[in-house]
Amino acid sequence: MDSLNNNSPQSVPYITSNNPLQFTIHLPNLNPNSTPNFTPISSPNPNSNSISDELLSLSIPRKRRRGRPRNFPLNQVYHNFPNSSNTLINSNFVGNLNAVRTITANDTLDEIIVINKEATTEALIALTAGFPADSLTDEEVEAGVVSVVGGIEQVNYILIRNHIISKWRENVSSWITKEMFIDVIPKHCSGLLDSAYNYVVSRGYINFGVAPVVKDRIPAEPSKGSVIIIGAGLAGLAAARQLMLFGFKVMVLEGRKRAGGRVYTKKMEGGNKVAAADLGGSVLTGTLGNPLGLLARQLSYTLHKVRDKCPLYRVDGKPVDPDLDQKVEAAYNLLLEKASKLRQLMGEVSQDVSLGAALETFRQDYDDGVNEEEMGLFNWHLANLEYANAGLISKLSLAFWDQDDPFDMGGDHCFLPGGNGRLVQALAENVPILYEKIVHTIRYGSDGVQVVAGGQVFEGDMALCTVPLGVLKGGSIKFIPELPQQKLDGIKRLGFGLLNKVAMLFPYVFWGTDLDTFGHLTDNSCSRGEFFLFYSYATVAGGPLLLALVAGEAAHKFETMPPTDAVTKVLQILKGIYEPQGIEVPEPIQTVCTRWGSDPFSLGSYSNVAVGASGDDYDILAESVGDGRLFFAGEATNRRYPATMHGAFLSGLREAANMAHHAKLRTTSLKVEKKPSRNAYSYASVLADLFREPDLEFGSFSVIFARKSSDLKSPAILRVTFSGTQTRSHDGIRPDRHLSNKLLFQQLQSHFNNQHELHVYALLSKQQALELREVRGGDEMRLNFLSEKLGVKLVGRKGLGPLVDSIIALIKAERGRRKPGSRCLTLKSGVMKSKATTLRQKIVRKAKIVGGGNRTTSSTAESSRIEAVGNCSTSIPPTNVTLESKPVCNIGSIASPSLNIDVNDNTGSNSVGSSYVYLLPNAGIGDKFESNIGNSTPPILDAGEKTGSNTNGPIYPQSTYDDSTKTCAPPSSGNSAS
Repeated sequence: MDSLNNNSPQSVPYITSNNPLQFTIHLPNLNPNSTPNFTPISSPNPNSNSISDELLSLSIPRKRRRGRPRNFPLNQVYHNFPNSSNTLINSNFVGNLNAVRTITANDTLDEIIVINKEATTEALIALTAGFPADSLTDEEVEAGVVSVVGGIEQVNYILIRNHIISKWRENVSSWITKEMFIDVIPKHCSGLLDSAYNYVVSRGYINFGVAPVVKDRIPAEPSKGSVIIIGAGLAGLAAARQLMLFGFKVMVLEGRKRAGGRVYTKKMEGGNKVAAADLGGSVLTGTLGNPLGLLARQLSYTLHKVRDKCPLYRVDGKPVDPDLDQKVEAAYNLLLEKASKLRQLMGEVSQDVSLGAALETFRQDYDDGVNEEEMGLFNWHLANLEYANAGLISKLSLAFWDQDDPFDMGGDHCFLPGGNGRLVQALAENVPILYEKIVHTIRYGSDGVQVVAGGQVFEGDMALCTVPLGVLKGGSIKFIPELPQQKLDGIKRLGFGLLNKVAMLFPYVFWGTDLDTFGHLTDNSCSRGEFFLFYSYATVAGGPLLLALVAGEAAHKFETMPPTDAVTKVLQILKGIYEPQGIEVPEPIQTVCTRWGSDPFSLGSYSNVAVGASGDDYDILAESVGDGRLFFAGEATNRRYPATMHGAFLSGLREAANMAHHAKLRTTSLKVEKKPSRNAYSYASVLADLFREPDLEFGSFSVIFARKSSDLKSPAILRVTFSGTQTRSHDGIRPDRHLSNKLLFQQLQSHFNNQHELHVYALLSKQQALELREVRGGDEMRLNFLSEKLGVKLVGRKGLGPLVDSIIALIKAERGRRKPGSRCLTLKSGVMKSKATTLRQKIVRKAKIVGGGNRTTSSTAESSRIEAVGNCSTSIPPTNVTLESKPVCNIGSIASPSLNIDVNDNTGSNSVGSSYVYLLPNAGIGDKFESNIGNSTPPILDAGEKTGSNTNGPIYPQSTYDDSTKTCAPPSSGNSAS
């Protein structure tokens, strides 16, 4: 074979179409019979404890074995990932930590501490919590846990951090305090102890959950801000409990009649039989470090290991020969390894190719020697792969479909007896949740958030959106201002697949209790995922319960299949398997068919990396917006653990930490603002002088910045000038717009003591200022762009705060160093304009306020000044302003009405936008809006409270919707749904 560095068509794969679903991959001269590219690494400690043994199998890709657990050699680690640098497992970490112990005997390195003799074991435990064994996480580096990255201080920090985590894991029902470690940590490392303890506590690595000692530490009266959480799934509940522990006031809005989201345990009963069926998330994967496993320990729940035995049955019901099963499975794994090598050869091109296309290309090499049964077995493994990813392999990214495999926590796959609803119930206890609140609008800005559900508006300091990716894709929730384009693109790129189930309660167990899973083959590749895998819940559900899974393309067709037809097909399969063995298959007492794709609160099952997407998109979805006001959580925001229940839970803990961090920053900033600089007035004067010669000037906008810096992210100060005199604009605004501007802003002069000019400011980056300058359509469009696209709020000079003083000083110092006349020499047409040649646009607008009833009120100079709440309110909207009162709920309670501005262009075009604006008596521009949020007690609502008509969003008929399920039972059974 030619060298891989050879760029000839024979040595590098290439494709002949840009369509990831229909194209041909031209391969180099690869040997189809070559062995997989496994690099076995011997265990550095063959006599290690069970935790070590479990962890040494972490990097076997879990997604290919989710539905069918397998035993793998524990004395080997296979590094077969395309980007092995991303894996948390370092084959030398055990030796490195052992070396740390011996190094301490060396006088030159006596600063490395020795806590105990269990450094290796503690490193492995920390590994299951998501920490690298011998380095810091990016989050730790950003948090500044050590002063120098990579030195002895870092080694000591890691040892202390691992020890704290291990101490809590010994007894997760205890509360770990810093004082517990004072005697074992040397005094000269007390600062590192503070750093490590504060980090793992604030980020939710210890002292979380539902243990009594944790619940007892939730303060009776919240002392911090208010938070609205949209969605009572695992992410929302985890965040709610953690934020309550931190002292925040929390309200959870849930559209369903129950908590749990895509984790749903349904009680099935009839004929004196009762069982708990997990219709959503069911398997706890990798319980060694799984936080849901830790919750089960806190609740003294025993987990049931999913046993490895998983026999397969042919279409005719006969068992598959075990030797043939192993042979086909080995060939299937070989194709996956070839696909892994192919993506390495293809480089970035592999991002535009599907996994299915690559597997199909390699599979064709085996067509001649494959019989019908072998093909059925191969299709079964593909169905299992589509189940693991909740997506068609034809849509999965070849480059990144398994990007999360290196972060597997290790350990067994388990069922929770009684269903995962028991965990949901424990998490939801004493959490304020309002059910049947269908959120359709989320407004966010620098002053807080508003969440609109039906006819109610809930206000808070921050909001956490935990709705599934399918809901975000569906667009049923409107964000104001619109989410950043990068986030919208990430939502579009990521895949969101489907998995459905048929749950059947039988009079007795006829399938045997010696196994937890068994599979069934099909003779049609298009329906390979139809009832391909069965889960036996007889040992954990409390009754004879059997679940049949529907994955891949079959899961989508299943959405429209009548429940009776589905049950009939399942019974035919079961009878084909067991009746030849002389075992009678009885009629089920009760059956339930899920419809997760049709569920308006999920619109699918879980996320995957589709063609064109990457792991980066999970991080993009996790990013907060609105200057730390709106946050996002859920399995689709967790790059390391997507498509899992524990991934959703961990994302909730992550965002609780982020929200607490941003709240702390704002509190610190407010304290600083309360102590104004002695030079505040002098800086205001300097700012006015600097704007006499702005660096950019267009319309009523002018910008100053440090021109010496070439960094487009460097700060710039924007000033917008409003005046009572209307002059001709050089931007060519139409005369009708001039008239509307005059009508809208005429009263603004009286609000500010008849000043001739009103200046409002904003802090931007240089890049944003340049983008703003390029906006066409005059000041109206620039103001709209500033608000809707950039999410920037205009404030008075005081609203800029003392932090801007350093920027003013920098610009002043730079200009002081400029030679006389240098500014004029650097002017370029269309980029920078001299004030002498600029015609500043003067805008006068009049606001008409419609209060309650039909009474019209005019604002006077002394009565009120305008303060905008929310990013979108920074825009000074166009004409025809109508203000009408809306009920506002302060975390669930009715409060004073706010003013809703419906904005329409007077030229007859579509609505430009809308926003909420508060008129505050005796308030100046830039003053913080002080509300009574957080001071009211939410009412206690019945769980069955109806949301009512929702004219601003989708209406879901509750009479025909039964939580994504269709129940089918004989009329005479007398069973009832719960």
